[in-house]
Amino acid sequence: MAILDSKGRLFGKFSLLDIGAGLIILMVVAGLFLLPGGSGSSVAQIGASTKPVEIDVIVRGLTVSDPKAFVTSLQEQKRTKIIIRNQPAGEVDVLGVKSLPRSVAVPQPDGSVKPMPDPRPELEYTVDMMVTLKGEAQVLEDGAVLAGSKVKVGTPLELEGQTYRFNAPVVGVRILEPEKPS
Repeated sequence: MAILDSKGRLFGKFSLLDIGAGLIILMVVAGLFLLPGGSGSSVAQIGASTKPVEIDVIVRGLTVSDPKAFVTSLQEQKRTKIIIRNQPAGEVDVLGVKSLPRSVAVPQPDGSVKPMPDPRPELEYTVDMMVTLKGEAQVLEDGAVLAGSKVKVGTPLELEGQTYRFNAPVVGVRILEPEKPS
């Protein structure tokens, strides 16, 4: 009896392809159970302290039907939901909303440039604003971690409420000292 027959079977009983697939499956299962690994969120919780953080996000070019009413309603809200990297990260406090002016650079006859209000009519439905949020985050050596995700300048957030959901990148993070009870 030959070790390998004409159909590629070992000793006429086992296909080499089946043996190879079985070995690959066995190695994957062994790797899952034997090799160490850890998730980012459980590792991040070791040795971390929880502190209040203030996060500034900027919103540019958000199109809404009534920008002034939208900014006012956002200012009046006390909390908003945030989403970081498509993962819900809970709710944070809305500390403030500052509407930012839209302007264009206008050259002057003397060669200088002055900022002037943008006259385009479609901008009546567009809002630029800075929103300051406050929440509790774990503070590690390399920054604040909010709901398992690092929050740094440039991190894209989504703010969500009952009538809105929009993107806003982080432009400032301040780690505060916890308030001591008196």
